Amino acid sequence: MSERARILLVDDRPENLLALEAILASLDQVLVRAGSGEEALRALLRDDFALILLDAQMPGMDGYETAARIKRRQRTKDIPIIFLTAVDKDTNSSYRGYAAGGADYLAKPFDPWILRAKVQVFVDLWVAGRRLATQADMLRGQMGEREGSPDVLGTLRARVAAVEDAVWALSAQLRTAGAEPTPALQRVERELDALQVALSALGEPAGAVGATGQEPG
Repeated sequence: MSERARILLVDDRPENLLALEAILASLDQVLVRAGSGEEALRALLRDDFALILLDAQMPGMDGYETAARIKRRQRTKDIPIIFLTAVDKDTNSSYRGYAAGGADYLAKPFDPWILRAKVQVFVDLWVAGRRLATQADMLRGQMGEREGSPDVLGTLRARVAAVEDAVWALSAQLRTAGAEPTPALQRVERELDALQVALSALGEPAGAVGATGQEPG
């Protein structure tokens, strides 16, 4: 059975948390409640999460301050955050969300289908990242035994290419849902590009391979 993603739901109203659970239940992931920013930060100390759905307007520590604290922690700074807010058509609120490190922003009342689609995109990215990390560890072990083997590097390049295809498919799915690719998705695309460059460099012994990938004559 594949590992399920943990999704942190943060809202000071229990009825809103219940509604989120009902909307996301069909995704069959692990949904964790937090009733405040402080409770969310404690949950993040205990477990690893694939995604955070964060209410922007909460008493005490609001969503923006909570997000800022999450992004300051090394362990949690890369967890994508989707802000949920009752403030509709307020560009200042959306700006504050992105400035605080949010990957996406939805105004209430939101379309349940749109929310599920967006959450599914981030879950798929998390699953792809976990799979790629596991495969990279295995291939590094093989490379330790067969250092410089072009077959191992070729396999790793193929795996990365497969993840790139999945990311592009997810981007297309997001557009179908009526939204542009999120900053988090764009960041994944950039990281994959950088990984491809690194793999190319790894397969080229210093001073032995030219720009065309052929050994100099």
